[in-house]
Amino acid sequence: MQDRNVALATTVAALGYFVDIFDLLLFALVRVRSLKDLLGTKIAAAQQELLASARFADAESMEQAKAAVETDILQRNGVLLDNYLQTTGLVLGGLAWGVLADRLGRLQMLFGSILVYSVANILNAFVADVPNEGLGAALHAIGLGSAFNQYAVLRFVAGFGLAGELGAGITLVSELVDKERRGFATTMVATVGIMGAVCAYFVTEMVADWRNAFLIGGLLGLALLFLRVGVVESGMFDRVKQSHATGRGAFWMLAWPPMRLKRFLALILCAVPIWYCVGILVKYCDAIGLSMGIARDRLPSPGLAIMWCYVGLALGDLASGLLSQVLRSRRRALLVFHVVTAAAIAAYFTVPASTPGSFYAVCAAIGFGCGYWAVFVTTTAEQFGTNLRATAATSAPNFVRWSAAGSAVLWHLLEGVFAGDGTGPEASQAKWRAAALLGAVLVPVAMAAAMSLRESFGSSLDWTEAADGSRTDWPDAPAAERA
Repeated sequence: MQDRNVALATTVAALGYFVDIFDLLLFALVRVRSLKDLLGTKIAAAQQELLASARFADAESMEQAKAAVETDILQRNGVLLDNYLQTTGLVLGGLAWGVLADRLGRLQMLFGSILVYSVANILNAFVADVPNEGLGAALHAIGLGSAFNQYAVLRFVAGFGLAGELGAGITLVSELVDKERRGFATTMVATVGIMGAVCAYFVTEMVADWRNAFLIGGLLGLALLFLRVGVVESGMFDRVKQSHATGRGAFWMLAWPPMRLKRFLALILCAVPIWYCVGILVKYCDAIGLSMGIARDRLPSPGLAIMWCYVGLALGDLASGLLSQVLRSRRRALLVFHVVTAAAIAAYFTVPASTPGSFYAVCAAIGFGCGYWAVFVTTTAEQFGTNLRATAATSAPNFVRWSAAGSAVLWHLLEGVFAGDGTGPEASQAKWRAAALLGAVLVPVAMAAAMSLRESFGSSLDWTEAADGSRTDWPDAPAAERA
């Protein structure tokens, strides 16, 4: 019976993360289509203003200038909705759902999380400009009269809901599975989950209307609610809850004492390169590729680049998880994949993109290097006690996702530095140079952070955190409860 409970919990957590990634990547995959639809008037006005204020040598240069205006508007608004609003929703949701998971239970939190992001994605399919009269006047009064503003708010809400799925699922599986097999189970969850992005790519390619893609994503989330029936709660959590242990879901404890804060920050920093790679190098490969001198008619498709990156991520998750089991070390597995990530980033900026296929191959290599996400989330769950585990395991991955916003800010600041006055030849190369410098800083920081963590492979999770930084070890759970 216990084996069945473990298998069901692992399967449901894996499928839950699959839908999580599916919905999380939907905007990135339909970014260009949806923003062209919602911002068409704004793009046309900006192009007309350019034509009225500038002279062009020929029709080709005029078309290139118009395309550059469109690309810039799509990039800036894409960064706003994805790197800022959705990731801010993720980090706030990570805090909220993590605290609830440690206070009320892993399963109850999962139901609420799924419901929120499913409804938000379904509503994304129905955003529309409304007349400024009647009920529409009320929406205009609060800034929601335009389809774009509705879209922006719903991306924030969807991010808030999506924040709870991974951390709670990994926490539940980690606490149910035997400590020697824990890495295999969490690797399966991460590997299956990452394939949600590949599925999302093909769905968005087959569905002509971007609105229908959001509708499908939302309905998949609601279908998950039915799969949750029969999943059991973690025995470790039940014992801590029944004992009335203090500090359950006390987020402030992650910031005090300083050594626990250092541990939490080190976990976040060691995974920041993942979302720098996905959130900048891959999602905006068209803009960076143009800056690197790739001809406009040979520019890579962001959607296809994301798909190949996530194929690499799935393989990397599987490989990193298995490597950590073979080496019997989470830290060494993290460091190996940091080196692979650094090499893939270097290839991104140095390997000539003679064909789109070679560029996508590099994107897949970047994804493989970033596949230490499985080991990262497992390590996060292992680094904290049962009364604080879900809070840490849910919030840390979402702080990492939020780092995409910080990376975007630094990218744009560095771009301004490299562009100078914006008139010289260096201005056209500013985007890729800024992105390359950012990667050269983030990866070494991540490696140092990983080296500062204690080794957690095979460690017992049956302990709680005290406010003063000490720990209370509980007797090992009954053998039947540990699968």
